[in-house]
Parts: sequence; structure tokens; C-alpha cells
Amino acid sequence: MTLVETLLMHVSTTGALVAAVLLFLVVYLFSISSSSPEDPPGPRPLPLLGNLHLLDLRKPHVSLCNLSKKYGSVFTVHFGPKKVVVLAGYKAVKQALVNQAEEFGERDITPIFQDFNHGFGIIFTNGDNWKTMRRFALSTLRDFGMGKKLSQKKIVDETHYLREMIERFQGNPFNTLKPVNYAVSNIISAIVYGKRFEYEDTLFQGMVERSNQNMHMVGSAVIQIYNMYPFLGPWMKTWRKLMENIESNKREIKGMVEVLQETLNPLDSRGLIDTFLIQKERIQESGEKDSHFHEQNLLNMVSNLFTAGTDTTSTTLRWGLLLMAKYPHIQDRVQEEIDQILSGRQPLSEDRKNLPYTDAVIHEIQRLGNIIPLNLPHMTSCDVAFSGYFIKKGTCVLPLLTSVLRDESEWETPNTFNPEHFLDEKGQLRKRDAFMPFSAGHRVCLGESLARMELFLFFTSLLQHFRFTPPPGVSEDELDLTPVVGLTLSPSPHKLCAISRAERQQN
Repeated sequence: MTLVETLLMHVSTTGALVAAVLLFLVVYLFSISSSSPEDPPGPRPLPLLGNLHLLDLRKPHVSLCNLSKKYGSVFTVHFGPKKVVVLAGYKAVKQALVNQAEEFGERDITPIFQDFNHGFGIIFTNGDNWKTMRRFALSTLRDFGMGKKLSQKKIVDETHYLREMIERFQGNPFNTLKPVNYAVSNIISAIVYGKRFEYEDTLFQGMVERSNQNMHMVGSAVIQIYNMYPFLGPWMKTWRKLMENIESNKREIKGMVEVLQETLNPLDSRGLIDTFLIQKERIQESGEKDSHFHEQNLLNMVSNLFTAGTDTTSTTLRWGLLLMAKYPHIQDRVQEEIDQILSGRQPLSEDRKNLPYTDAVIHEIQRLGNIIPLNLPHMTSCDVAFSGYFIKKGTCVLPLLTSVLRDESEWETPNTFNPEHFLDEKGQLRKRDAFMPFSAGHRVCLGESLARMELFLFFTSLLQHFRFTPPPGVSEDELDLTPVVGLTLSPSPHKLCAISRAERQQN
């Protein structure tokens, strides 16, 4: 779909298009006047459109990888009037995010995320607000067991509910989306709200459904165009739907916060929200002014954690189940190892070191799944000298994670599902520096340790109890690995069969 076709589909007012053309010209003239010969190389932008004629907005990560082959590992591209520096390949991304973490540690807040968060929360904020909220979130998540035995108990308990839901399908084909999403959402819900939800809870179902919708719409071509030309928003159906979803989410979160506030016990915090409210009351009692502990930060933090804590892990798990069905010989090896080491007992985090093949498969699922291919946009905090180029303060930078996870100079078979990438000659787990599914540096995913524990416990438990296969009449070769592009890359709609291994062995 071309840019013009997309605009005509979603913007119906002639006056808006006329205004758009005039504004495009002004912004374009400003953007080309601000370019410098010291900028990284890149294709020359067109008036009004920048380099959109070279970008497929349905899969921009592919277009950017192709451009890197011509312009190198550091190059400039124009998303409409906005100049962006793209970093491609492990060496360039590591140099920026790890070796020059301070210079590349700010978050570029696009118009849609400004609409969502208004500069509050954790993910799409900068400065003292970001530092304070991230420090609070990390400390509180650790207090509630992130990556520790307390989290393990929550996850282990949830694996039982998930297995019960899958067993209801009795081996018949089912869509993995809702069961996996509900289970993963309940882990972050237990930490944030202090409780899990029943899968049949309509409030919970609505929250999860809107989260899925938002992740898909935010990465759509329409919203990418909105980010370039935000005045078009009110004429875009997708933008209006996103705003409705965000208001619904915040209204429901606010309602749950009010319930928790009514029963708050300063001596017994049930979850992150309680801890935030207790801290807020302490600050108010001390008379401190200009505190970051206020309602806007709380609502946006909870929204950030719920969405990020649900989508990335559940999407990775769904890729894992699909890949097991597509590559049954790999599923065989995983289940053989699980059976041999666990002997039927519940898997625990400490079993990871004794299940190297299973662990390698999970790593390879994350690598090939490539679920956040563009990364989230960074911004330079100062003028930066980088790889022989000059990048101005406030420049948007895209550290292209897909180019790291599929870097041909780092991976033996970058485009193939190959767990051997993570095994040494002795069959033990091998650390790979180019394994960056959680990004790196100051903006690395703050829930990494929790996500790693969830992936291991959910995946191992499911493979211990079920054999995942294509539906009857569908061969492994027919299972489609083409992703649906949103803010994350999720599997195309599909169904799988989960055959009880206990029943299978009895028969």
C-alpha cells in the first residue's frame, strides 16, 4: 500500500490534505536546511515525503535492513520530514547502547506515545521523571520477587491454570492467543495489583484485548504516518480508536487503584500500586513539593507495565509453540531432555542449568521470533561523535534489533531456526554477545529477569504435558511463519492441537 493510498483511506477531508501539503513544504524546507555534511550517509529525501518512497511501512524493519546494505551500519533516513539515524548490526548497536550508553540513553517520544503517556510513566519519559520512576519500579519489582522464588511461585501456580484451559480443548485445534495472553498477563497483574484474575473475568479480558489491539495499531502504517504528520490524527479512524482504548484503560486502572486505596495498609503492601500509594502518602506528610509520585505517573506506569509485561512474553511463547509444531524433531529433543531430567515433577528455575537444550531452544525462539525488530526509538542526550560522523543532540536514533539478532557476521545460520546457535561442543548453553532481544544499555527492558523466568517455566511446563501439532490435514510445512507486523512481530493467526502426553503414552 502506497503512502497516498493509505492517506486517502484514512483521511477523508480535502481541506486537511491541502493543509497537509502546505505544512509538508514548510517542514521539509526546514529539515533540509538543518542537514550537515557530517551527518551519516543516506538516501536523498524527496520534498514532502522524505524517504517514504523507499520504505514499506507494513514492514519497515525489512526496508531499513535493505538500506543498510547500501549505506552501511550507520545511516540517515527521513521518515517524512523527520531525520532519523539508524544503527544496523551488532557492532554499531553495541557501541551506541553499551559503550556510549549516556549519549544514546534518552527516549525519542513519538507523537503517538506522547498522546498515550504525556511524558509520564516509565518507558516514554526522560530526565528526572524517568530516573525516579524506573528506580522505583525496579526496586518494587525486586521486592515482589522479580526473578526470585516469590515470582516463581506465581508463575508455577499460573501454569496449572493455563494447562487446565488448554486441556478443555481435548486435543482439538485452538488459537493460542487468549490462553497464553491471559496466563502471562496474570503474572504482571499479581505483581502490580496484588492479585490474579480469573480468565473468564470480562474486565480482565477487555484489558488484555485492548492491549493486543494497541500493540497492533501502534505499529501500523497509518500510525507511522500520524507520527510524521500528527495534525492528521483526528481524521484517522485508527488514531481515534487508539485514543478510545487508552481512555478506557486509564479509567479502569483508576477504578482499581481507588479500590486498593480504600483498603490500603501501610504495613502490608500487596503489590506495586500499594507501594506507590504508600510512598506518595509519606511524601505528602513530609511536605515535599514537586514529587514524581502522583496519579499521572501511577496510571501510566501501570499501563506501561501491563502492556509490556503481557505482549512481549506471550508473543514469544506463542512463537515457541508454533515453532515446536513446525519442527517436531526439535520438540522431540526438548521433551526427551525434560522427561530425563525432571522425571515428571514440576519444572523450577534452578532446573535451567540442567536443561541446556531446552534453554537453547528458548533462546533461539527469542532470536528468530525477533519480536521488537525496530527496537523502541532512542534519542541523543548531547552532540555525539560516532563512527566518524557527527550526530546532533536530540536526534532520533533507531538501534535496529533485527539487524543484531540476524547479523550474518554473528550467526552461523541467521535466518534459520537453529538451537545449535546456543550450544557449545559439549552440548552446554553458549553465551552469545549478539543475543539482544531485551535491547541493552540504560533502556534495557526492566522486566528482563521476570520475562526469562516466565519463558522458561511456561515453555517447559507446556512441553512437559502436551505435544503440539498442526491441525488435522495440515502439514508442518504448511505452518506459516510470516509475522503480523505491529509494534511487535506476532505469529499470523493460526491454530494448533495440544495433545496430552500422558494420554498419548497410555494409548
